[in-house]
Amino acid sequence: MKINERELGRQKRHIRLRKKVRGTSARPRLAVFKSNRYIYAQIIDDNEGVTLAAASSLEAGLKSEFEGKLNLKSAEAVGKLISLRAKGKGISTVVFDRGGFLYHGRIKALAEAARSNGLIF
Repeated sequence: MKINERELGRQKRHIRLRKKVRGTSARPRLAVFKSNRYIYAQIIDDNEGVTLAAASSLEAGLKSEFEGKLNLKSAEAVGKLISLRAKGKGISTVVFDRGGFLYHGRIKALAEAARSNGLIF
């Protein structure tokens, strides 16, 4: 399978970013990934190697609401959902891992929604 140049650039940026960004139990990492149809967010403790909370636009409630379309509204909904799940687990501060994507558009919408719902990063 051949990887296109754009995806290869994103992977290089993500590797470079992950050298600096690390989640701990006190301040876990909020990792974001987007595909052409969905957006995913996970809160990860890298020391233990476990996912503490996760949300995506692929979930039943959000998938039916947005009909599998990735747009700013679905990204905002995932940001709100991940922040509510983090609060439920007692997590208030995270470090943001944009996954090599530019901080613009849907990634920015997810981050802003998570911030406005009480997640600090």
